[in-house]
Amino acid sequence: MERFGGGGAYESAAAEQVSRQQERHYRLLSELQALVKALPSLGHWGGGGEVWGGVGDDDTGWCCALTHSLSPTGLKQELFHRHKEAQQCCRPHNLPLLRAAQQREMEAVEQRIRQEQRMMDEKIVLELDQKVIDQQSTLEKAGVSGFYITTNPQELTLQMNLLELIRKLQQKEAESEKAFS
Repeated sequence: MERFGGGGAYESAAAEQVSRQQERHYRLLSELQALVKALPSLGHWGGGGEVWGGVGDDDTGWCCALTHSLSPTGLKQELFHRHKEAQQCCRPHNLPLLRAAQQREMEAVEQRIRQEQRMMDEKIVLELDQKVIDQQSTLEKAGVSGFYITTNPQELTLQMNLLELIRKLQQKEAESEKAFS
């Protein structure tokens, strides 16, 4: 009969664990409510083209594209120096023609730089959009409430705020676990 009833120490430890878990849940709920109050109201959540940040600190190749793009300043300086050298070697009566040709060349380079920058910007935006979709899909599959694939700016803002709440709760939980350790 002893093994079916009266396991006092075991029941006491289980009850204590349930109590700690309930306290933790109440504390987290209270912190969540405080964080929600600190957020802007839904009426102020506009979709000003915001893109929500990463779920974690994962490596992404798209951010490096910004630093590895061609340097328009360096390209223009090189062209300027080449033009200056050509002007110094040019006969005075040909100088107006040379300058006109150089002006057309400079305008063509500037146009090419603008076009390449626009293409780079479009590529980065597409990659960011895909990253957002991947994150939404991952969080939806993980069962995180409020996450699904959407491009609606208000829904994206809501998801960004949900992620921020989750991040803050994780930080607070980690801090409280360190305090109890």
